[in-house]
Amino acid sequence: MARKLLSILLALCLLLSTGLALAAERTPKPIQTIPYEEISPTVEGQHHYLLLCTDLWKGKVRPADAPPPTQENGKRRDLYGNTDGIVLVTLDTRAHRIMLTSFIRDALIKKPNDGIGRINYVYNDYGPEALCKVISQHIDVKVEDYLLFDFTQIANIVDYLGGVDIELNASEIEYLRRYAVPAGSVRSVETGADLRSGGTHRPGLYHFKGHSAVIYMRIRKAGGGGDFMRTQRARTVMSTLADKCREITWEEAEALVNNIMDNNTMTNINLEGMLDAARYAYSLRDCTIEELRLPPDGAVTPITFAAMAAQEVDWDICRQSMANYLQNSFLVIEDEED
Repeated sequence: MARKLLSILLALCLLLSTGLALAAERTPKPIQTIPYEEISPTVEGQHHYLLLCTDLWKGKVRPADAPPPTQENGKRRDLYGNTDGIVLVTLDTRAHRIMLTSFIRDALIKKPNDGIGRINYVYNDYGPEALCKVISQHIDVKVEDYLLFDFTQIANIVDYLGGVDIELNASEIEYLRRYAVPAGSVRSVETGADLRSGGTHRPGLYHFKGHSAVIYMRIRKAGGGGDFMRTQRARTVMSTLADKCREITWEEAEALVNNIMDNNTMTNINLEGMLDAARYAYSLRDCTIEELRLPPDGAVTPITFAAMAAQEVDWDICRQSMANYLQNSFLVIEDEED
């Protein structure tokens, strides 16, 4: 199905996160990464954008000289938020592909200080540029451009696009009513009834405003599936929004770029760079989204490390999966030429 401006809209996918069950506490195995100067050259025509979302409604800009996180009652005190949403968007203008690579939030990585820790703590502890470098060295793909959002900014983007219509089942309806989403923010498309109103609400299509769409995407404890279903809900919202933008004009695309520039916490992409990304995505508007989750099945083991749930990852398998994923571009081109 056609997609437009996915380099921008797919920021919503940054809410994706996947967690697995707790396991026994143990020391993780050493992690081997690629020296930064030995990372493979970027494939011609591929443009990579790291989209990040912190677990805060109001994010803070992390100063470059920010001190390490403090401890309070034996727990981390993170001032700038943890990037529970991490998605790499790859726009391939040579092979005519749009690719999303999502990272589970509790994957163990080698930190900039050579210690081991969870990937979602790197931004808070070292900054976004350090997270780009960490990801680059773990997947053998040079990642330099990033955008960082908080929940409110994502909600603002959804509202700018006019909200989103989502199919709700009975357990999701019950969860949202119990969560007390704002009055008037979720209404039945069929009847117009406010989800917060009394009476019985049937499963069906509901219209969401931005704030409640973020709450919906964060649901883990409704209908089973945990974080895997939360991932699916985020993708449902993203896909629906992308469909709404299939007929967007270039002038509207430029306006959306400006909205995104107003609704991010931090980015190293200037307006010209954002417009370039929008042009790449616009040229790929007939593409179907391709997705990869890292680590893939068979390359992850749940453990408890430093009293936290974490995932021990086979990064060699991840690098091979990533290489196969990106190098399929050559196969696409060869098939077309044949």
